Amino acid sequence: MMLDPDRLLDRRRLKRGVAVWRALAVVAVIALIVVAIGRFALDGPAGGDYIARLWVTGLIIDDPLREEMLAEIAEDSDVRALIVRIDSPGGTMAGSEALYLGLRKVAATKPVIAVMGGTAASGGYMTALAAEHILARNSTVTGSIGVILQTAEVSRMLSDLGIVTEAIKSAPLKGVPSPFETLNESGRAAAQAVVDDMYDLFIDLLAERRGLERPVAEALADGRVFTGRQAVANGLVDEIGGEPEALAWLDSQRGVPATLPLYDLETDEREDIVERLVSSVGGAVLPRRLTLDGLLAVWHPGLGRE
Repeated sequence: MMLDPDRLLDRRRLKRGVAVWRALAVVAVIALIVVAIGRFALDGPAGGDYIARLWVTGLIIDDPLREEMLAEIAEDSDVRALIVRIDSPGGTMAGSEALYLGLRKVAATKPVIAVMGGTAASGGYMTALAAEHILARNSTVTGSIGVILQTAEVSRMLSDLGIVTEAIKSAPLKGVPSPFETLNESGRAAAQAVVDDMYDLFIDLLAERRGLERPVAEALADGRVFTGRQAVANGLVDEIGGEPEALAWLDSQRGVPATLPLYDLETDEREDIVERLVSSVGGAVLPRRLTLDGLLAVWHPGLGRE
């Protein structure tokens, strides 16, 4: 069957039009890929020198992605400096230590400056110690230098409910402290020794980074919190200010132009549906700090007797 000449011509025009649009679509996709690669390869939309900014908020936990990102920042010659914005009551001792060490690696190659927000206490203050210059607001809550290991003893309540628990142990101190048994003197001494050891680590960091004599550092590390003004007076913070003052300090003291672009660092913190469900249910039943594993360097006012 022969096609009508006009219909054949229309079909050819349609094919040419489709081919053109396909070509344009391919070009657009390639352009997007090139832009994306350029963005991550240059660590900045326009490439070139810039100042990186890391936000440390909420509870601090161990984060391998954050460690990897900080290691890359330390090696990136385009990053002229790192500003660490802190608004955190602290977190786990291990997580706070890991963040501190990651920031110190960055500080070995470029200036790191900490800017405290509303709260930078305990592990949040340990994070700030990694910086060579610390700023805070007058009303910032900081300090709370110390370590805490908490548990709850519910054996009497379980007994009243007719519930009996059993633990088969390899040694008496295995699993101590436990909410299912009364803490005896040997268990208390063992737990206290662990807390004391981590506390000594915290004080060592404080004394070294802030240039304090050991007795002075110990006096400041009694767990109390300070306002930003008090922290400056006690040598825990260098000056009162925010990000503009941090940029001015980098410019005047480290030769990093305050006019450089400022880019936020982000880690992929996606979690699956199960994790979100468990997190939301757990948060409704227990305080978040009681669901954290290990020793805590965290400030939690008004919750000491729960």
